[in-house]
This record gives sequence, structure tokens and C-alpha cells, in this order.
Amino acid sequence: MFENKEQFVAAYKHRFMSLLSKTLSEASDADRYMALASMARDEINERWVVTNSFYLRGGVRQAYYFSLEFLVGKYLEMNLLSLGAEQVCREGLADLGINLDDLIKCEPDPALGNGGLGRLAACFLDSLAAQGLPGHGNGIRYKYGLFRQQIVDGYQVELPDNWLNQRNPWEIRKPDRAVVVKLNGHVRTETGEDGRPRFIHENYLPVLAVPYDMSIVGYGNRTVNTLRLWSAESVDDSFDFASFSRGDYVNAVSGKYSVEAISEVLYPDDSNYSNRILRLKQQYFFVSAGVQSIIRRFKKVHHDLRLLPEKIVIHINDTHPALAIPEIMRMLMDEEGFDWDEAWDVTTRVVAYTNHTIMPEALEKWPVDLFWELLPRIYMIVEEINRRFVNLLNVAYPVDQGKVSRMAIIGEGMVRMANLAVVGSFSVNGVAAVHTELLKNVVMKDFHDYFPEKFNNKTNGITHRRWLIKSNPSLSQLVTDAIGDGWKREPSRLEELKSFAWDGAMRDKLAAVKRAGKERLARHISESQGVSVDPDSIFDAQVKRIHAYKRQLLNALHVHHLYNELKAFPALDLAPRTFLFAGKAAPSYYYAKTIIKYINELARLINNDKDVSGKLKVVFLENYNVSLAEMIFPASDISEQISTASKEASGTGNMKFMMNGAVTIGTNDGANIEIRDLVGEENFILFGLSVEQVLGYYMNGGYRSKEVYEKDENVRRILDQIMNGSLFPNSARDDFSSITRSLLDYNDEFFVLKDFESYAEAQKRADALYRQRDVWSAMSLNNIAMSGHFSSDNTISQYASEIWRLRRFEPVV
Repeated sequence: MFENKEQFVAAYKHRFMSLLSKTLSEASDADRYMALASMARDEINERWVVTNSFYLRGGVRQAYYFSLEFLVGKYLEMNLLSLGAEQVCREGLADLGINLDDLIKCEPDPALGNGGLGRLAACFLDSLAAQGLPGHGNGIRYKYGLFRQQIVDGYQVELPDNWLNQRNPWEIRKPDRAVVVKLNGHVRTETGEDGRPRFIHENYLPVLAVPYDMSIVGYGNRTVNTLRLWSAESVDDSFDFASFSRGDYVNAVSGKYSVEAISEVLYPDDSNYSNRILRLKQQYFFVSAGVQSIIRRFKKVHHDLRLLPEKIVIHINDTHPALAIPEIMRMLMDEEGFDWDEAWDVTTRVVAYTNHTIMPEALEKWPVDLFWELLPRIYMIVEEINRRFVNLLNVAYPVDQGKVSRMAIIGEGMVRMANLAVVGSFSVNGVAAVHTELLKNVVMKDFHDYFPEKFNNKTNGITHRRWLIKSNPSLSQLVTDAIGDGWKREPSRLEELKSFAWDGAMRDKLAAVKRAGKERLARHISESQGVSVDPDSIFDAQVKRIHAYKRQLLNALHVHHLYNELKAFPALDLAPRTFLFAGKAAPSYYYAKTIIKYINELARLINNDKDVSGKLKVVFLENYNVSLAEMIFPASDISEQISTASKEASGTGNMKFMMNGAVTIGTNDGANIEIRDLVGEENFILFGLSVEQVLGYYMNGGYRSKEVYEKDENVRRILDQIMNGSLFPNSARDDFSSITRSLLDYNDEFFVLKDFESYAEAQKRADALYRQRDVWSAMSLNNIAMSGHFSSDNTISQYASEIWRLRRFEPVV
């Protein structure tokens, strides 16, 4: 149906009438979207069935990527591109008076993730399918996602992200594949006829995990893998008729709602005990459902579960899915009759673990009492894993009880999930070279000393199909015109662009592409936020989760500094600059939300001051998601990657900006280091403390933030203005007190003031370089040329060969 325009038009008309029973002229864009999605889904489903049958029938070794987030983005356009049908559809619809872009806008962004963790998982699934590798995702079908961010009077307000209020045509509900997940209750132990203990979980709360499968379509091939998302439902109606009859309507349905809450919201606010429990429920829910589903499918073709490590690998994306380890143990022992040693041997050859950060919130810990009450059988298994591991440690380190205590899975009343993940996995990888070295030598040094063979590096990557081919088609065409289209299959071939770095004609074409991207984003900003921005200004962007270590505050303080400079020196020679911020703060993260308020107060001040008009603009783009990112990356000139050195594990936004020709201002942190090594120091604007300097200050002291305040008059002026409230009449004087206290009273944990002068100098260099159009164009082109090295295709090839041991297949339809 997608082979040519005429065939498509006829098929679309027929599908529309049969699906919706109305004419095209009386239909809405949403109707037209559903008809087109239905056609694409039919083409995909045929390939999907063949792929699954091929994997199952052929006993193919498969990888399952367990992640709490999958930030997949909209499906329609990506699926049409992968099917090779986008142009035929665009032209055919145009003949019918329909603009494909209008239909794409009808699709909501799936609210299945928040930031880099979820976007990385989505890129990995895309690359697995594109390379014909048998790999699938396992996660949660969130009803409301994280939240829909709205900015009200400068403050972040969280609203439900009701992305499922219209039918999702890309998912298939499979109630026949549902499994039961058991929570709470207690465990009774009895002795079996063979003399071995048997563990019976009683009086538990049963939760029905219902799978919704979404297709992952391989680009330009016949492979369709699966993203399986689990929805929590009540096993029965859980309707208390007696309560209803008494007029107690809330309690009549409370049981049903308490179960369904498990799959409603991503990262529920854990500042209260109930939501802490809910988070642990979520983690066990999707892990247990996924493991049960995998083992059930495995048993369809294999009768010996000892073969599981030869056919299956489960990769846990950070510590959230670490409960996969005791859950596999539970199933093998309690349901399949394995003894402990057999089950442990299988489990530790099936599970691999990626660590994503050294920040405390990612190295999760759960109170023993909470863990035991919610997951009594799983706790028993974790306790036994810990007992046996500690016994081994006592033999290895008989006189170093400090090390034994640090490495124990259970200690100080807490279950340490990162320790469990390392002990129960056969591979532990970091996500950038410097991050992996920090894991081996600092954060997990004890474990690296004990398990050196487990540790390896796999630098993150991004899919060039979404972040260049789809989101920046003009640049994609320019690249193809210059070097051919081989780069679409082999992204490392983008390096061939380096020969055009000083080509005048290429420079002009690249500038035109960038200008068009900036005009597109400027229209969106004007329409959505009522702010007019100049496409001829430098678009300087920092878009990522709002967090102290990511240092949006450093960027904002510098904007504040530029405003002060322009007020003091109106004739200051400064290239016009538009500062773009976007990102969400966790609902309970007051400090991050205060930074959002500060940025928005700066925007209100600067954007309404005629003295700086034409020189400075600030925009905080609300509700950052994949669709918004697809507009920001192609439009940006400068990429702000300014986290405190040693804190950002890798980053992937830096790669997306790079691929679209932005030049990085960044610290020596995460993948920034590898980007700089590839593009050359002349094509990267470096500033700030090194990793070694930061670690030195943390270990040895020697930094006093108040000294910077006392010595640097620019810093002092900014902080005094914040503290006295003179610039922000719309805010209470104490609105920003948490910011100034963190910088001065609590000694600036993330070295914002320490790096301020270096950062301001880097911004001056960026200003000077941007004015040299030939130089800036060459810098931009060199970044695009080297970005192919950060394609997730390369990363996944390394995972597939070095960790997962997968082979490429392409099913024949």
C-alpha cells in the first residue's frame, strides 16, 4: 500500500471510509491521523509477527532491556521513515489536500520517561532494530507519565500528562499474556518430600500485570522488535458493594485504585512514606512481570532452564530494575525446583548492569523494614545473597571489616541496590570513559578490586535517525548532497564532511539550514509563549533535567551578569544572544524549582527592559519533551554542557546538539571529554575545574565560596541583587534565599562560584568566535562530522558483541 503514490491514495481513501465511516471532507486531522496510523500499523504488524516467530522458532539468543523509562517520542513519522514510506505518504496526502505535518501534530508524546535515562533506552531499542539485533524493552505503561509542566508566574506547576486520553494506535493490549505479581503477605516455610525447604507466599495482594506491546521498527529492514509495557490492574473488580451501599463511595473502589496507582505516574514524589512504598512497588512490579513473561516464553521452546544464560540476557538500566536478580532466583527455586547454587549460577550469567551516575539518588537504598513488609520472599532471597557474599568477603578480607561492611548488600538498616546489582550481574558498565574510571577507582573501587573482570565502559550514544534524519531533514539532505547517503546506514561516514569545513558554498548552505531551524523555533516560541526572539541572535541552549549538579544556576548567574554589564555599559559590543532553557524539576525538589523561578524572573526582567532590547533575551520553554527537543537541537548555535566535573556520567544532549552543528561550551565531564578529543580542542570551548581538582576539593577541602564572593565584584553584585530583591519586585525577598544560602552558607557544593570567572571567559570566547563566520562554520561542520562516532548504532554494536553476544538476523516476510 506504500509502494507508490497512486496505490497509497486509493488505499488511504478505502481505509478511511472503512475505519471511520465518514468522508475526508467532514473529518478532523485526528481522524486522518488515525487512518494513516492504522495503515502503517498493518504493514508493521505483518513484519512483527514474522520477526517474533523467527526468534521463537529459531531459538535465537535475545536481549531484554529493563528500564523504568522509555522516552520514545512520537511514532508516526519515525515509523513512516523506517518503512521508507514518508515521501509517498506526504505526496499522496497532499493530493488529497492534507498536510502530513498536521497529522503528526495530532499525536501526543508518549509520557513514558523524563530525561537522558529514558531517551537512551529508546535510542538503544531503535539501534537494535535497525541493525537486525534481537533485543526488546521491558517497562511500565504510565497513565500520566512524570507530569505536564506549566509555568505559572515563573513557578513550575505539575499537571497530569494525560497522553492516553485518546486511543494509542501503536499499542496492542494482550490480556492473555497477563501475569500476577504478588505484594505484601507473609512466607510460610515447609519441608518437601525431598527434604528441601519450600516457601509458600500467603495472604499476598495479587496485582494483575497486563502487557501492552509497542513495535520497534527497524530502519530500512524487515526487523520489528518489541517494547513491552506493563499496566497494573486489579485481579477482580475490587468493588466493595457493601461500602457503596453505605454511601462510602471512596472506599468502594479504593482497592482498585490503589492497585492501578502502580502504573499511573513515573517517579511519584518520594518525600512521603506512601510514595516511597509506591516506588518500590513499581520497581518490583515491572521486573517481576518481565521476568515471568521471559521465562514463560522461553519454556515454549526449551525444556531445560539451565540453558537460560545461553539464550537470554536481561540488562538492567541503572538500579531501578535490580530486583530482577532476586526475582529470577525466586522463580528458579520456588517455581522450577532449582537449588540455590544452580539458581545463582543461572542468574549471574543472565543479568548485566549499567550504572548511570555517581549521584546518591541513583545508588538507591531501601529501608529493610519497608522492603521486608512489601516483598517478604524477595527480602529473604536478598538476605541470603548478602549472607553468602559477606562470608566470601570475610575470607578475602579477614582484617578489613570496613571494606566488608561497605560492600555488603544489607547494611545500616538499608538494602543497597547498587551493591546487589554488581554482585548479581556478570557485567557492570559505565557510560563514558571518565565515568567508568570513577566507578573503578572511586565509587565502586571495592567492587572493582574484587570483581575486576566485570567492569567495562560503553559510552552512550544517540540514534541519528531521530536526531538528524527526522528532526533536521534539511541538514540531512545537505549532508547527503555532499557525501552521499551511505552515512544513514554507517553514521561514522559523517566524518567525510570534514573536507568541507572551509568550503564557502557549504558554509552558506549550512548557515541557511541553521537559519531555517531558528526561524521554526522562533515561531513556536512566539505562538506558545508570546515572546519574540531574533533568529539572527546566537541561540544558546541548556535543555535537561533541572538539578543542582547540572548547573542551570551557573548559566542563569552569567545571564544576570550580562544584564548588569549592559545596564552599566549600554554600548557594550556584544553579539545578540537568546538564552534558551528547558527541563523539569522533580516535584519535591524545592531547590531546583527555585532555580526555574529565578530563570523566569530574569526573563521577565530582561525581556521587558528596552535598554537591553536587541542584545539579550531569555526564554524558559515549558514542558520539555521529545517533540520540543526536535525543534531546539536543530536551531541551537551553542550547547551548554556545564555540569560540575565528575558529576555527569555521560550526557546525550551534548551529542544531539553536536550532531545538529551546535558548538559546545562545556566542562571536562562525562562524554564532553570524548567529544573534545574527537573534534579537537579548537572546536570545543572548555572551561572550569577538572575532575581531579573537584575530587581534590571534596577529599581535602581548601575551597571557600565566600572568598569568591568577597573578591569577585561581579559575583558579589549579582548575589547582593538577589539577596536584597532590588531587581525582582514581583518576588518576595526570600524567594531565592535557598540559592544564596547554598552558594555562601553551605559552601557551594557544585562549585558554581568557583567556575564562574572561567565560564564568563568561555562565553566571551564564544562571542568572539561566532562573529568570525568562517571559523564558526568550520567549528560547526567539524562537530557534525565527528558526531557519527556517538551514534547509538556504534554503542549497541559494542553491547551486542562484548556483553550480550547477539547475532544479527533479518527475518524474511
